[in-house]
Amino acid sequence: MEKEKILYRKLPDLIIGNLKINPPIIQGGMGVRISKANLAAAVANEGGVGVIASVGLGDEELCKKDYIKYSDIELRNQIRKARSMTKGYLGVNIMVALTNYENLVKTACEENIDLIISGSGIPMKLPSYVTNPKTKLLPIVSSGRAAEIICKAWGSKYNRLPDALVVEGPLAGGHLGFSMEELNKLEEYSLEKLLQDVLKVVRNYELKFNGKIPVIPAGGIFDGRDIAKLLKLGASGVQIATRFVCTEECDAALELKQAFIKARKEDITIIKSPVGLPGRVIRNKFVEDIEEGRRIKFDCPYKCLKTCDSETAPYCIANALVNASKGDLEHGFAMCGTNAYRVKKIVKVKELMKELTDEAIAEYYRQ
Repeated sequence: MEKEKILYRKLPDLIIGNLKINPPIIQGGMGVRISKANLAAAVANEGGVGVIASVGLGDEELCKKDYIKYSDIELRNQIRKARSMTKGYLGVNIMVALTNYENLVKTACEENIDLIISGSGIPMKLPSYVTNPKTKLLPIVSSGRAAEIICKAWGSKYNRLPDALVVEGPLAGGHLGFSMEELNKLEEYSLEKLLQDVLKVVRNYELKFNGKIPVIPAGGIFDGRDIAKLLKLGASGVQIATRFVCTEECDAALELKQAFIKARKEDITIIKSPVGLPGRVIRNKFVEDIEEGRRIKFDCPYKCLKTCDSETAPYCIANALVNASKGDLEHGFAMCGTNAYRVKKIVKVKELMKELTDEAIAEYYRQ
């Protein structure tokens, strides 16, 4: 009887302004070309928020001629394609470190995107670029201090607060907002502790502005038990990325998905990225070569990242990630979360969302 009761229960809604999201799951934006229209639409169709990663979408040859123009065109194409496949909520992840950041934000707004999620830097000027009042703004932070900086700056300069905050912990995939030294002290920077730090900041600003700022943890969230734990600690929802790589709808090549499935725990490692941040990846020959100091010469026609010095960078991370998305792991690598080795098979998004939700409901209501 108790099991039957659980089946009819549901998780709390994630409320972001006028958006009601259930299950309260945002699919993390994964670049380059990992989370595109197919994946985002599939997640949105199951009640979550599907997210397109805006970085590196344009055709390589066309982008060599005009990076800004063709990045813009392909982002529009991806949003419109996703819209044609779902009536659910869609977001775009746009990195502050991109040289065409402002342009991509304006493009997403023109396409009536529901959410813009923005990290890899502090999005201090984001509200000034937003032309669509319906678009919700979700900065990514990795500390209570960063949350304070954003809330204070947005409040005084724009008389508004973030519509929600994504707090990303050190177990996340891709580029990380932590130093190598901090990554060696994981207990001090656990997602649970970071969540509490950000919630304290948020409560002060909610009182000042008489509003609500949902806090959405990300990084290392693998199953429904993780979701339930964080909801009980005060999270309004969660962001999950790595689990969605090995879905049928994910736009990445099969070879990249198989790299996740074959990965062992010891294959997950941290490298120093040319953009100046640590990055979590699956070790392969390419990774071993760059760790040994090999430099892969390249031209830089894109100028895509503000923080990348193409004159001194040992390799082009854009090329490496584009190659990986196509399945060419001889000339690239897969970025991943710390739990990537726990993924054992390719499933449909519908199946994964049900698994996560059922596990979370059972744990959330456990006596």
